[in-house]
Amino acid sequence: MRSEMLTSILSDLNGTSAEIEASAVISTDGLMIAALLPAGMDEDRVGAMSAAMLSLGDRTSQELARGELEQVLVKGDNGYILMTHANDESVLTVVAKPNARLGLIFLDVKRAAEAIGKIL
Repeated sequence: MRSEMLTSILSDLNGTSAEIEASAVISTDGLMIAALLPAGMDEDRVGAMSAAMLSLGDRTSQELARGELEQVLVKGDNGYILMTHANDESVLTVVAKPNARLGLIFLDVKRAAEAIGKIL
């Protein structure tokens, strides 16, 4: 039941923009909770990398006195990876195309993270 609700939220998120290629809910220790990933994208690798990056972002934000971490954004030649806390124990990760309109994606991700946080 919970898994179906999370998958539904991810499906809605992916459907909000053609620029979103994948999304996943991951525990802060890197275990996949729910995901909508394209073929060829390794769930275990996505989980481990997301948890590691968010942990490093948390630490960096604290050490540099920037307050509580809101999100981590990675930009590469082939697009973006956005990670944000859904709650204290889970991460929402979104993979977007290089031409993504980030303002709209940030808004949609924030809404999805809040909905996920309520379920978990």
